Amino acid sequence: MGDKLKSKVQYWYEEKYKVLMILPFLLVILALAQISVQYYTTGDFVHRGVTLKGGSTITITKDVAMGEEGLETFLQSKFPTEDISVRTITSAGRVVGLSVDSDVQEKAEIDSLIKVIKQQTLITDKDYNAEVIGSSLGANFFKQTIFALLVSFLLMGLVVILYFRIIIPSLAVILCAFSDIVVTVAVFNLTGMKLSTAGVAALLMLIGYSVDTDVLLTTRSMRRQEGLLKDRIYSSIKTGLTMTFTTLVVILIALFFVQSDVVKQIMYILLIGLMVDMPMTWIQNVGVLRLYLEKKKYKYND
Repeated sequence: MGDKLKSKVQYWYEEKYKVLMILPFLLVILALAQISVQYYTTGDFVHRGVTLKGGSTITITKDVAMGEEGLETFLQSKFPTEDISVRTITSAGRVVGLSVDSDVQEKAEIDSLIKVIKQQTLITDKDYNAEVIGSSLGANFFKQTIFALLVSFLLMGLVVILYFRIIIPSLAVILCAFSDIVVTVAVFNLTGMKLSTAGVAALLMLIGYSVDTDVLLTTRSMRRQEGLLKDRIYSSIKTGLTMTFTTLVVILIALFFVQSDVVKQIMYILLIGLMVDMPMTWIQNVGVLRLYLEKKKYKYND
């Protein structure tokens, strides 16, 4: 049964690769649709956190009986026009406090919010601290981080083109990196999480992870002469998946043991991105390379 399934998967991967290429391209189209809807309904292509849009963060440094969901529901009922979310702060697996993020920036409104929180949770002045980021500062952070992301992507594309000096394989690598970022952002939006500056750093890291496997595949497929194209592709898959799964194990360990929200958002984005990268590299990029190389008379099989 196992050999039969393996043979069937191998048959589809080798003989029906053009059909399989529909999957990654469909994911990209759906991701672009999600991002477009997100932008149309909210004015932003991604949910921005306080650090990227401005607002206030009230950190409660003790555990309260209400809990995260109870406090968030209560505050949203008291301030229906404000965007308020509550996160749990944990340490060594134990809840040690709550963080209240909101788009409230005016001192009077923040004081009103703090007053309601104190009445509801019975905390004292020693049990919380408040931080405010202005909307202009947050917007500036957002513009700078997006600019950094775009410049990094463009420079990556330039390096890839200069390295391979062949347009189609280079564009295939760039397309794969673009697909990874777009689909990852769409999936991130669907989780409901809010992007922070740490999340943008994770997207920058993801460009590197994506290009790493794509360059490996393209280099082995085009520059190695020994063996058939099929053997070189399977060798790339073996090495690339080993790299990916090793990184995924580290990410899962970090998600389980690390309590920092900053680190967790980085790990979540990398987790999504690496899962997306597998079909993009080993189906989309492999398919484009096969179409190109077989036209150049590279022999895929016996």
